[in-house]
Amino acid sequence: MECTLREWKIDDKTDLAETLNNKNVLKNLSDAIPCPYTEKDAENYIQSMISADKNDTIAFAIIVDNKVIGSIGVFRGNNIHRKTGELGYYIGEKYWGKGYMTSAVKQICQYVFEHTDIVRIFAQPYSYNKGSCRVLEKSGFTYEGILKKNAFRAGEILDTKIYGLVKE
Repeated sequence: MECTLREWKIDDKTDLAETLNNKNVLKNLSDAIPCPYTEKDAENYIQSMISADKNDTIAFAIIVDNKVIGSIGVFRGNNIHRKTGELGYYIGEKYWGKGYMTSAVKQICQYVFEHTDIVRIFAQPYSYNKGSCRVLEKSGFTYEGILKKNAFRAGEILDTKIYGLVKE
């Protein structure tokens, strides 16, 4: 299934808050996202994405039928990693398994490689997140390995997997 990516608008805050007020979505994200997630939290996030340096933060709303169903971004590293970007994303649970995230990942990677000097994009899903791993594989990413005890989330030490995609 196809989706579109577009820049964030403040008016997206209601859809974003709705998406992130789901424990099944949140368990795959960082502890930095508050629960419950309010429209004010969404507005603050959206404002930070709108005002971010577009060379370092490439972030979009994921849209289906004129509704925000999620978020996707590539965030540039620094120093020796300044030509590398970390991919992060999520969509609402009712949109899982429909191909939207694979479409969004392919779109943003193409955009980043065509419009920036980033040559490598990587992602580090929790090892238990099979859906996210599958999205990366279907999007052309290469599984590079497991990072043992790489994350501490919700009081638990977790392994992450690392996937990479390089500009050809």
